[in-house]
Amino acid sequence: MTRQTFRVASYNIHKAVGTDMRRSPERILDVLAEIDADVIALQEADRRHGQRISTLPPRLIDSHSAYKAVPVNIRDGSIGWHGNAILVRKDSVIGSHSTVHIPCLEPRGAIMAEVGAKDMQLRLFGMHLDLSGLWRRRQAAAVIHAAGLGDAMPTVLMGDLNEWSANRGCLADFAHHYRFAPCGRSFHARRPVARLDRIMYCGRLDLVDCGVHESATARRASDHLPIWADFALAEPSPSQ
Repeated sequence: MTRQTFRVASYNIHKAVGTDMRRSPERILDVLAEIDADVIALQEADRRHGQRISTLPPRLIDSHSAYKAVPVNIRDGSIGWHGNAILVRKDSVIGSHSTVHIPCLEPRGAIMAEVGAKDMQLRLFGMHLDLSGLWRRRQAAAVIHAAGLGDAMPTVLMGDLNEWSANRGCLADFAHHYRFAPCGRSFHARRPVARLDRIMYCGRLDLVDCGVHESATARRASDHLPIWADFALAEPSPSQ
């Protein structure tokens, strides 16, 4: 019997400005359609200055995609919090959701949503961490605390961690509690050299497959490539 899988993705969309310096929200939506994920965590989804409105207009998401935004927006015209947003399929059930306040020097944040789809219930965190290693570790500690441990529902954490090292800093902190999907190098989109974008998951999930989405459109749409992972609920051990 084939196990039911659930695809998640993380994508720093660089305010919908591509490597050709052209802003095109439609092109970002084309990439999301290519990935065909059930849940997508976005970073840099809002403009940085002024009213910080979404670079993916809600009407465009509704009319030109299979998704809807989890309503964590604080400002009118935004779809998220400090540029972080979570998109889910329109037939998904959105449960508890919230912003996660993390210590920061520059505007940074994380968000959480509990989502039901494909007979699975998952709790998802999206984040964009600081450029400073010290602040990244403080932020990782805040996200880990918010996620909790123990008997929580199956949990996935994902986003742009801004960590250039292979296994130090905030990566080591997250690794004490979560596993990493070995998706691959996602930055820079024209010539990927770094694994800045990460997907992490708890022991209640089995990783089925993962990777970096490297289509021609994705290489132009943002300075990051999107990463994705397919999960199934972990099978109980023989002793259970």
